[in-house]
Amino acid sequence: MSVVEVNSITFQYDRKHKPVINDLSFSIDQGEIVGILGASGSGKSTLLRILAGLEHPTEGKVVLSGKTVVDDQVCVSPEQRGVGMVFQDYALFPHLTVAQNVSFGLYRLPRKERAKRTEEMLELVHLSEFANRYPHELSGGQQQRVAIARALAPCPAVLLMDEPFSNLDADLKCSIRCEIQEILRKAKMTCLFVTHDHQDVEAICDRSIQMCENLT
Repeated sequence: MSVVEVNSITFQYDRKHKPVINDLSFSIDQGEIVGILGASGSGKSTLLRILAGLEHPTEGKVVLSGKTVVDDQVCVSPEQRGVGMVFQDYALFPHLTVAQNVSFGLYRLPRKERAKRTEEMLELVHLSEFANRYPHELSGGQQQRVAIARALAPCPAVLLMDEPFSNLDADLKCSIRCEIQEILRKAKMTCLFVTHDHQDVEAICDRSIQMCENLT
């Protein structure tokens, strides 16, 4: 079953400029980890923003878990799409503890369920003992795992990750790759992973999609 279906997506900021994305189509099955490769300007991050509902395509359709979330007649709001997103800079709340960051998107749940889900996520990313620390007290790799736990906590249908290793040094990146793949596999998470590094794809992803800059 396809969790993500992208059908003939085109995106351009205005008519004076060429499309950033031109007639792109692909699908992702349940539990697949798919890498999106491409040079700067090829539309990788823009694609994630379209899936998340932060940008609207000029043409085309996106279907998530069998539900059309955007086409020429429909545009479902970001919070209703069932999408989790991990940003390049992690975007953690500095004034909240690790546990509070993870539980941030669970405000609709009763307190006990919220606490239980937060505990499950911290255990998944091996940070249970850091629950009461603040982001500035963590390493870069630990901050990244908090960001992933926060994104996974509401049980999204798909997780979007935008250059998640770009702020890590080379030695840490190698160890974190294995940890992230293990986390995603345990969560049985469908994931779209934007990177410019082929080694990221080889270490983590089931397959990759190459995006090319539109020169026409």
